[in-house]
Amino acid sequence: MKHPAVWLLFSLALYHCATPAKRPQPDLYAQLTAPGAPYDPALAAQLGADDYGMKAYVMAFLKKGPNRSQDSTTAANLQKAHMENIVRMAESGKLVAAGPFLDNGEVRGIYIFNVATVEEARALTASDPAIQAGRLAMELHPWYGSAALQLLVPLHKRLEKKNIVR
Repeated sequence: MKHPAVWLLFSLALYHCATPAKRPQPDLYAQLTAPGAPYDPALAAQLGADDYGMKAYVMAFLKKGPNRSQDSTTAANLQKAHMENIVRMAESGKLVAAGPFLDNGEVRGIYIFNVATVEEARALTASDPAIQAGRLAMELHPWYGSAALQLLVPLHKRLEKKNIVR
């Protein structure tokens, strides 16, 4: 394997599989943040990072929509379809982060889209059944963030004991 980050993850996976449970596991965070950890130009290029390790995304604020009068069964079905749409976008690589706010306010949650333009993000949000039904509305903004955000979805799968959709 030519790529140092891939080699590190591969090595950690092998170590984890071959290590008895009683042995301490390596601290991945400490390894990734160790002093002198080298710049990885291949990973930066693969993730589209600029010289600062950043790239453009589109951030979406999901807000309460104008039509929230659905009965409880319809609302539950819309929520299920909304979650299935989130999974589909994440699996396609177009959605790198999503989540609800916990305060039950006007802004219900966020998306961070791995797309170059607001228009591309708008087309993705149009596929959301909760948006189509008017239960949610979307506010889109170009955003500049760490290129490493694209690694959240596959990393999250390693932490997910239960899937919210399946």
